[in-house]
Amino acid sequence: MAQGAAEPAAHKAGFTPPAEREIPAGPMGDVIRQGEQIFLHTAANAKGFVGNSLNCVNCHLDAGRRPDSAPLWGAYVSYPAYRSKTREVDTFASRLRGCFMYSMNGKAPPEGGPVLVALESYAYWLAKGAPTGEKLPGAGYPKVPKPPQAPDIERGRAVFAAKCALCHGVDGQGQRAGDTQVFPPLWGARSFNWGAGMAGVDKAAGFIKANMPFSKGNTLTDQEAWDVAQFMDAQERPQDPRFDGNIASTRKKFHDSEYSLYGQTVNGKLLGQGTPVARR
Repeated sequence: MAQGAAEPAAHKAGFTPPAEREIPAGPMGDVIRQGEQIFLHTAANAKGFVGNSLNCVNCHLDAGRRPDSAPLWGAYVSYPAYRSKTREVDTFASRLRGCFMYSMNGKAPPEGGPVLVALESYAYWLAKGAPTGEKLPGAGYPKVPKPPQAPDIERGRAVFAAKCALCHGVDGQGQRAGDTQVFPPLWGARSFNWGAGMAGVDKAAGFIKANMPFSKGNTLTDQEAWDVAQFMDAQERPQDPRFDGNIASTRKKFHDSEYSLYGQTVNGKLLGQGTPVARR
């Protein structure tokens, strides 16, 4: 942009996706609605591809609309893009497949299959009118400045008990009502695996700061957000599907970051051993 040029309107005001009532009638609208239902009730509508108790909406709030919770409209217009995680250029479809492998601890749906087509259609519709290839305000998770003190598990435990356990349970396993997972598990066999983005303390801190406690985002201090993210990500969870049989070498290949606790010893326990397979 030339110096002194006016900032694009999208960058001033952000982006507002269309309301659900605006989904069109006809075959395209049917597939968009199917994608919305997969997004909201993933295990029920994408059977065979989900290995835990999470739904897409648990990390992408308000049906994928809410800014600062990795909204679908922000992701759709950002691909194709090179990602350091995969070390290649990913399409939006391959990005979705990765979500199933890591965040959903399941299997990647086939490209061109009904699950991916429906999710892509829903994302395409939510991004209607958004500029392609631009980083929109509210896309992704916000970056939280490093806190005055290094993130601390015990301080995070206290934050969790005071401000998170009411919804997620004292054991971090969330709450269910019959077959519906009302609040998601944050660790253990029914949560996201070690390969998920939320297993990175920096990303978790950004999501937590902006969105948690639920409906009370931006009420935690930066220090509290980092501390509780450190506590959450210091708990064992399902194995990274890229596991090569050795925790140390898997860390070196995929988790060599100050923000990953995979392969680190915490309170005398080596993290990254994985959890038993969840039973539905």
